[in-house]
Amino acid sequence: MFNASPDVRIQLARAAPLHPRGLRDVPLSSVVLTNGDIDHVAGLLTLREQQHFDLFATQGIHDVLNQNPIFDALKPDIVPRRPIALGEPFEPSKGLTAELFAVPGKVPLYLEGDTVETELVGEQTVGVALSAQGKSAYYIPGCAKLTDDLRARLDGADMVFFDGTLWSDDEMQKEGVGHKTGKRMGHMSMSGSDGSIAAFDGLDIGQKIFVHMNNTNPVFRPDAPERAIAEAAGWVIAEDGMEVRP
Repeated sequence: MFNASPDVRIQLARAAPLHPRGLRDVPLSSVVLTNGDIDHVAGLLTLREQQHFDLFATQGIHDVLNQNPIFDALKPDIVPRRPIALGEPFEPSKGLTAELFAVPGKVPLYLEGDTVETELVGEQTVGVALSAQGKSAYYIPGCAKLTDDLRARLDGADMVFFDGTLWSDDEMQKEGVGHKTGKRMGHMSMSGSDGSIAAFDGLDIGQKIFVHMNNTNPVFRPDAPERAIAEAAGWVIAEDGMEVRP
């Protein structure tokens, strides 16, 4: 599992392959964290009921968890915390090789100070490279900028799951549900000359899938013109319960 959102119990209930095999026996071998955002770590507390799994993350993300004693509910003898260095291959599940790599982002909201840098490159925000049976996939739910290095990494991938939080940078302001722009939150928007649709243009990728959409994003609506634009550019809009194959 990549990240553990607050609604993880609902997700598990709706995914038949992850239904319990017995009392407190969910077939979950590991959780991989891509940052310390509340939306990505709060669900860990739902998985604390004597359920064994390995928790993989960079040391920087583990440090965020270590600073909050509530996560001590995840007993280390049941949920071992596995620090993974950037670029270090590891196996989150049998037959699946993964590697963490830095992407531009920022620290979690609850750790922000007076000055916020939204394109930090280090251990606080990462993507996951996956490989199995000769196929490659990338999971990047949060990204502030598609750099030249990141473009080169993704070119030729069989599948990329990418940050689709907002359609436009000022979307939350226009909808009256927030005062921050997408850039301020460390997210690329889909549209615009500096958006992800334009940034991915020209890359050779088998399947491009937007994930991590905010509920203000109009691409959720099947009849929205924004969705038509994204799909015309070769993107798939992820939805709950969707299964994909390379």
